[in-house]
Amino acid sequence: MAVETFATRGYHHSSLAEIAERAGLTQAGLLHHFRSKTALLSGVLELRDDSEMRQLGPERPRGLAFLDHLVETVRRNTEREGIVRLYAVLSAESVTEGHPAQDFFRARYRGLRALVVEALREACDLGETRPDTDVEAVANAIIAVMDGLQVQWLLAPEAVDMAATTRRTVDALLTGLRTG
Repeated sequence: MAVETFATRGYHHSSLAEIAERAGLTQAGLLHHFRSKTALLSGVLELRDDSEMRQLGPERPRGLAFLDHLVETVRRNTEREGIVRLYAVLSAESVTEGHPAQDFFRARYRGLRALVVEALREACDLGETRPDTDVEAVANAIIAVMDGLQVQWLLAPEAVDMAATTRRTVDALLTGLRTG
């Protein structure tokens, strides 16, 4: 219920009373589990990211196989509109001064960027891409495309194939960088 409420109304326009009611709880009951609206928001965001990391497993794909994993994640996201909406709304809101999810999203982007950069460096080491690849720039572009496509897809799902466009973009970014 919190995911749906935060996703459709944003953090600032959601109330604990509304979330509690939708969950079949009293506000006091909800506060028994989460000491504040900020704690509830943190719990929702962390739960989703924890489940994604568990799904990835202890051995993530290496090199360009990790980029294939990202494309598959994008495809799975088309089956999870609520989660996609939650992240699109809250990540955009988090750029405002004092937003309670700002530190979460800064850390999330820093971590995602590090994973993509590491995979691209592995691709260089494995001989999948040229050693002079600007891995930071390519990583930033991949993440930007993924996030931008989410917003477009939420606004016009019939017009945007997120997975196919992500695949095309990754392939285009890697054109000329592949070895062989």
